[in-house]
Amino acid sequence: MKLRPCIDIHDGLVKQIVGGSLTDQGARANHVSRMGAGYFAGLYRDRGLSGGHVILLNPVSDRAMYEADLAQAREALAAWPGGMQAGGGITPETAPSFLDMGASHVIVTSYVFREGRIDFERLERMKAAAGRDRLVLDLSCRRLKDGRFAVVTDRWQKFTDFFITPGNLSLLSGSCSEFLIHAADVEGRRGGVEEELVKILGGWQRETGFPVTYAGGVHALSDVDRIREASGGLMDVTVGSALSLFGGDLSLDEVAAACRDR
Repeated sequence: MKLRPCIDIHDGLVKQIVGGSLTDQGARANHVSRMGAGYFAGLYRDRGLSGGHVILLNPVSDRAMYEADLAQAREALAAWPGGMQAGGGITPETAPSFLDMGASHVIVTSYVFREGRIDFERLERMKAAAGRDRLVLDLSCRRLKDGRFAVVTDRWQKFTDFFITPGNLSLLSGSCSEFLIHAADVEGRRGGVEEELVKILGGWQRETGFPVTYAGGVHALSDVDRIREASGGLMDVTVGSALSLFGGDLSLDEVAAACRDR
């Protein structure tokens, strides 16, 4: 089990997102950093925290802001070539350029989930462009009233008809090298992990050993223990808003040590 660090970029700034929202005002405001993405990539590089992700949050259609995000992402990937993954608006046409920038893997959601459904032809095109071993599927999800977890796209605002189940995870595992899964409802709230989702993912991992990184709600080292217990120590974890780097109470080093040693 290890800590997978994150760098989320919106409007050309490093931010931590609260509850799947991009609002910057009020009690639920996102944390906006004064430091650039290259600074954070350097911190992670110096600590050997590989396999984290750089996410561009502006849509490609918002060209000026996406370009601002891209400039920050380029700085991060240059600061640690091969040390971080990249995601956000990536297509088969642009995947090679992100890999050339220094991304170890590319992360995709919206390209392969279209109009609320998974498009297997698009998934095959993405796999061909990036290579299965360098493709990460982001299956970030939100909980429905019936308790099921549905994959969400477009910055976690649009629901799909694809649910997080052991069968669906196995179906997609042959097309990528790992999964990144944010529990979007608890993301950034520092109120605890999405217990049922962690149990589903952890149980499937115990059976398959397939790499999964969970993110969302981690606010104490006890949350790390819950994730370890559910997955037998197989599941990696991303922690954002709970870190002192992003306005929280936990230090990067103590969380990394907890993931490594506890």
